[in-house]
Amino acid sequence: MKDTLGWRCSFGVVTPSPNRVVQPEYDAMRPAGVTNHLARMALSVPPVANDDAFRHLVRLIDEALEPALDQVMTADPEHLVLGVSVEAIWNGLAGAETLRERIRARAGLDCTMAAEAVPAALRALGDCRRIAVISPYTTSGNEAVVRFFTECGIAVTQAMTIVRDGPPKRFSAITPDEIRRTLLAVDSPDVEAIVQFGANVPMAGLVSGAEFWLGKPVIAVNTATYWQALRRCGITDRLSGFGRLLEQH
Repeated sequence: MKDTLGWRCSFGVVTPSPNRVVQPEYDAMRPAGVTNHLARMALSVPPVANDDAFRHLVRLIDEALEPALDQVMTADPEHLVLGVSVEAIWNGLAGAETLRERIRARAGLDCTMAAEAVPAALRALGDCRRIAVISPYTTSGNEAVVRFFTECGIAVTQAMTIVRDGPPKRFSAITPDEIRRTLLAVDSPDVEAIVQFGANVPMAGLVSGAEFWLGKPVIAVNTATYWQALRRCGITDRLSGFGRLLEQH
C-alpha cells in the first residue's frame, strides 16, 4: 500500500552523519508524491586537513554503511539512494558493482549511486567524453575520481580540489564564490562538461547560473544522483532551478 504523502515513490537515503547538504538538496528536488527518508552513517571526524585524514574518512564511511541500511529499511522504502559520492567510485567500476551487490544483499533493494548516475547524466547531456572535475577531496580522492572516469572511457583534463579560503572547514561550508573560482580554473575550450563531486558540497542551486556563464553542461553529483533515482523509478518530472539535466532530461 502506498503512503499518503509518498504515493508515487518513497526513497531510503543513506548519507554520512556530518553531511549537511544531501538532505536539503534532495528535498528541494523532490517532486510531489515522492518522499525521502534519511538514515545517517554514524561517524565523527574533524574537517579533513590532509590525505591521511581523507582516507580515514572513507574507511569510516564504508564501515558505517550496513548499520545505516538497517536503520533506513525500517521505513520500508521502495528504492535506495546512496547520498555519498566517494564511496561509490573509490574502487572503480568493479568496486561500484561490488558495493551495489553488498547493498542489495543487506537491504533487499536496488540502490542508485553516483557511479551510475554521473555517467548517465553525461550521456544525457550530449555524450560528453572530455570533462573537468572539481571536488573537496584531497589527492587520493581526486585520483580515485580520475581512475573511475578513465575506466568509463571518459577523459578528465583536470581534477581540482575546490580552492578554499582560510583553515580547513566542513565541506558544507564551501562558499559559492570558492566554487565559482574553481569552476573557472578548470574550464577550457576542450572541456565538454564540468562535474562536481562531493555530496556534502552545496552545489545543486549553483548549476543553472554556472551553465549560463560557462556555456556548457555542469553536473552536480547530488543533482545527477537524485535525477537518476527518479528516472529509474519511472518519475519523469522536469524541475527548474537545478540546471539543464533536470529541466530537459
